[in-house]
Amino acid sequence: MKRTTTRRSGLLLGGAALALVVVAGVWALSRRSAEPPGDSMAGMARKGDSVPGMTRMEMGDEGTIRPTGDQIRTFGVTFGTAEVRPLERTIRVVGLVDYDETRMAYVAPKFGGYVERLYVDFTGQPVSRGQPLLEIYSPELVSAQEEMLLARELEKKIGQSGVEGVAAGSADLLAQARRRLQYWDISKAQIERVLATGQIQRTLILHAPVSGIVMEKDVLEGQAVMPGDNLYMIVDLSEVWIKAELFEADAALVEEGMPAAIEVAALPGRTFEGRIEYVYPTLKENTRSMTARIALPNPGGRLKPGMYATVRLEKDLGRVLAVPRSAVLRTGEKAIAFVAMAGGRLMPHELTLGMTGEEYVEVLKGLEPGARIVTSAQYLLDSESNLAEVMRAMMAQMNLSDVEEMGGMEGMEGMDDPAAGRDTAGMEMDMPGMDRRD
Repeated sequence: MKRTTTRRSGLLLGGAALALVVVAGVWALSRRSAEPPGDSMAGMARKGDSVPGMTRMEMGDEGTIRPTGDQIRTFGVTFGTAEVRPLERTIRVVGLVDYDETRMAYVAPKFGGYVERLYVDFTGQPVSRGQPLLEIYSPELVSAQEEMLLARELEKKIGQSGVEGVAAGSADLLAQARRRLQYWDISKAQIERVLATGQIQRTLILHAPVSGIVMEKDVLEGQAVMPGDNLYMIVDLSEVWIKAELFEADAALVEEGMPAAIEVAALPGRTFEGRIEYVYPTLKENTRSMTARIALPNPGGRLKPGMYATVRLEKDLGRVLAVPRSAVLRTGEKAIAFVAMAGGRLMPHELTLGMTGEEYVEVLKGLEPGARIVTSAQYLLDSESNLAEVMRAMMAQMNLSDVEEMGGMEGMEGMDDPAAGRDTAGMEMDMPGMDRRD
């Protein structure tokens, strides 16, 4: 019973294989009959056809193939060598010109009042450190000035008192009144002017804390302001930041101190040199990218915040065993290279790859230094190698006894007749486009 089941499965497999062969033969004959006389098809020539380089490559064990010299020239097969070499990687990413956050300042009063006059009244106006920005009338400032003048008068009157501690106490009152105004960012010159003239200033002036460009202005004349309101934002643009957006796959290669070359579309022909100053520690979920910061001097203000830039980073990956990138055939989860073996055979080797450079890729496993590998026409070679594997597996599933039992089937007569050109042991058939395997 077991032998009968085995023979039935063999018959079914043999029948399927024969059907595949017959369909392929009918298709080839129909194609050949449709062509004009004298024309031939690449890769489908029969044995004996005089079409050099266009016959099926000779197939061997383990998926190896043996192309002829004509086939190598026809299909453009080229070779390279697996060598230990320096591997470099160039990373090109987009960047954005941004403010230097360490050179930004807000102007916000520490007291409430009303804006009497604006000296800087539009966005984009350049200012210098200490330049007047606006005048503010504040009842609190008026009261503070009055207290300071009273403390000074008190000091004059009782400063010469012989009573222990009285003179020192009056001096402390005056110092406290001065400090109160200083804490509100009233300049020392303004305080001294009030003390010198004895006249209370109805309005006091706020000055620019840094030199730069007014990037924001949120104040108008006559406006009531509260303590802490941001009235101006001033940015020093003598130095700017380039924020480079790194792909997640490249983030591990970028480190602080790495040289960077920056090109800006608005300044063609100019390349700015800088270094990675800081790599931000978080990954942006929406873009799957990380940010690296480059500080650049900006004489003349030619780099404007908001400009796009191209950032180029060079990474030395060290000396590794590498092959040309064109030598690697990626098939799903596998990477394959065809290695030249003895006797002109080409054998596929599965590779474990490491880092990828500009022209070469690191090989961690699968090749030895000095191996001669194919660097072009791999897809064609892979198809030939796969065909060899399929045919060998098909032959392994069939045996001679199964084929003999198929001899009585309709259309199977003469399978064992050597004179008919059929050999059941090897299942070789004179198919168009397929040479007999040795």
